[in-house]
Amino acid sequence: MKIAFQMEDITAILQDGVVEGQPGKPITGIASLSKAQPGDLAFLGNRKYTPDVKACQASVILLFHDYEGAPAPGQAFVRLENPSLGLARLCGAIEAMLWPKPNPGVHPTAVIDETAEVDPGAWVGPYCVIGAGAKVGPGSNLESLVTIGREASVGAHCRISAHVSVGDYCQVGDRVRLHPGVVIGSDGFGFETNDGVHEKVPQIGNVVIENDVEIGANAAIDRARFSSTRIGEGSKLDNLVQIAHNVVIGKGCLIVAQAGISGSTTLEDFVIVAGQAGITGHLKLAKGSVIGAQAGLHNDTKPGGYYRGSPANTAALQHRIDILSKRLPELFKRVASLEEKTAG
Repeated sequence: MKIAFQMEDITAILQDGVVEGQPGKPITGIASLSKAQPGDLAFLGNRKYTPDVKACQASVILLFHDYEGAPAPGQAFVRLENPSLGLARLCGAIEAMLWPKPNPGVHPTAVIDETAEVDPGAWVGPYCVIGAGAKVGPGSNLESLVTIGREASVGAHCRISAHVSVGDYCQVGDRVRLHPGVVIGSDGFGFETNDGVHEKVPQIGNVVIENDVEIGANAAIDRARFSSTRIGEGSKLDNLVQIAHNVVIGKGCLIVAQAGISGSTTLEDFVIVAGQAGITGHLKLAKGSVIGAQAGLHNDTKPGGYYRGSPANTAALQHRIDILSKRLPELFKRVASLEEKTAG
């Protein structure tokens, strides 16, 4: 599908942009500042690329308000508080155009239990399976090969991609987006070792996904041993994230790819966990904490604290450790030299 935006379309989407100049042609593509051609839209999201703006050939460029310069003939600048956010909104409009939205209904290959409730405004795609007592809300789209378990529920206007599994009794709120391969409600990893045998601990709780959550491809959210594993409103989880049983994640949290959070840990609101970080169980991550990439966290955090390293320390302490560790070879040489002198 080809796109074509006039200047008035762009300003309507961005809403708060200040326009300077006039593009010579409709916008039919998006490109970086250095590669854009007439007919493209480019943006200055990182100020280090400011020198590239002057030579940019894009018909429309999204810029910060304080950029010093004027558009070339046949070019328009749109000045914004946050050009990256502006581009995101524009791409959202393009995605809405590109994403196929089938008319509400049920594909003939879908299998729906007679006791399930599928809203007439929902779409259930090819080879989906919906279990007994399950519910699917209005405007939700189940693409293909989606499984909704017994007594599970999917709220309104959700987008459930191919090969997603929502386990028995799990709850998915409104406007939730689950990318391909997400598993909601896999068994928590619970075993008790008795006389050398790992006996399984039944995981009889569920998972609750609150409104406006997005979960990336092949992420796994384990059901609780009892009660609920919970993902809070507006939180975003990247691909390949693992959330263990009875974890509680607050509002607006960001969990980046390949991070793992062990059982019964609580993340308060607006916590950020960077890529490949590992968090042990039964911790409390206070509001606004930031856990750096590949950190190994073993202790509770303080509100707004920044932690990195493995084992994780406060960022300031870890920075000192990093500096001192680079001096270790020199220190060993000095110690060896002193040992030789004292031995003589």
